[in-house]
Amino acid sequence: MTAQPASDLAVHDLPVPKVDSEVGPLRAVLLHRPGAELKRLTPRNNDQLLFDSIPWVDRAQEEHDAFAETLVSRDVEVLLLADALVTALSDERAHAAAADTAVDRRRVGHELADALSSHLSTLDNTVLADVLMAGMTFEELPAAEGASLVRKMHHPHDFVVDPLPNLLFTRDSSVWIGNRVAIASLALPARNRETALLDLIYAYHPRFRTAGRAYGAHSAPVEGGDVLLLAPGVLAIGVGERTTPAGAESLARSAFADGLAHTVLAVPIAQDRATMHLDTVCTMVDQDAVVMYPAVRDTLVAYPLQPDGDNGAGKGVVVSGPVPFLEAAASAMGIDRLRVIDTGLDPVTAEREQWDDGNNTLAVGPGVVVAYERNVETNERLEAAGIEVLRIRGSELGSGRGGPRCMSCPISRASL
Repeated sequence: MTAQPASDLAVHDLPVPKVDSEVGPLRAVLLHRPGAELKRLTPRNNDQLLFDSIPWVDRAQEEHDAFAETLVSRDVEVLLLADALVTALSDERAHAAAADTAVDRRRVGHELADALSSHLSTLDNTVLADVLMAGMTFEELPAAEGASLVRKMHHPHDFVVDPLPNLLFTRDSSVWIGNRVAIASLALPARNRETALLDLIYAYHPRFRTAGRAYGAHSAPVEGGDVLLLAPGVLAIGVGERTTPAGAESLARSAFADGLAHTVLAVPIAQDRATMHLDTVCTMVDQDAVVMYPAVRDTLVAYPLQPDGDNGAGKGVVVSGPVPFLEAAASAMGIDRLRVIDTGLDPVTAEREQWDDGNNTLAVGPGVVVAYERNVETNERLEAAGIEVLRIRGSELGSGRGGPRCMSCPISRASL
């Protein structure tokens, strides 16, 4: 990558963290380059670790590098999660906390947990970051550490620290709303530790130490792929496989209390693998336009939430609906209607391209999006509607079911 490392710049020279829309000109973004954690995937564990197939890691890295270069070519600063984690771990408090977050005492027992935590505390920042992301097998734990029944009864290639292959999808684990960051409460066990790593980065990286928090990571489940910033003050939150109604309401109350939103739309989506997040069926591509899976266009509804004026912002919530999603979104955004660009030209193509993340585009500015090149018809429809499409390869990146939006957490966007 040709981007100037953030570490070479003074913090005050970098874009200020703030995101109040999906399509404002993108200034800075958090990505995670695929690493050793993907090499831990096998046919025995890929389902448990939420991958549909075993990716070719070298090719995935090449594809991700090209994605990052595409963003850099549009003057977007790319901050890599691994680099940010190493920087955060340079703080002794973060280093000590990190060792504890990697240890599951209920699974390995207190004796082995103490030995493992002690070992991790001796590692330098880079090595510890690698273990936190890629995991550690019993074989890799030094033999002198933790002689126990737990160790004897596990296969040497079993994990004493689980890998985190889904770190690739940085959108899910945190999301910026205005000048505050919401650290997600991830629903599935395979992703639980991602929250702890992002918590360390945002707490101890010099760039984020003064950033406020929106929504607590220990609240009910919310994942960033379900959160769309339709316009300043307007959020849509998908409710389905990964985000619960309680999580959506908790985030809404937090956003109201902090003055980050005046309307939140809770949007039920089908609870299955093909539609795990709201951004798998709908993303913003311009200030007044979305790309959407046509199978849900006429059935998607929303429950509008607004602060109760009688009780004060954040102390009460008024829930209405359900109403058609497109109608509710346009009303909250203060526009006549949302332009809708369908995924594909016929039901079969639409279903194929939705599965291949045709709706999961990343806007780098109004009317300019990054999309997987394989979604040929969706991309042609976007261009016919006046949207510039920056095509990237994703044959290996998509094996975990995620597109350009899933793989990116915008840190800073210019206001529209």
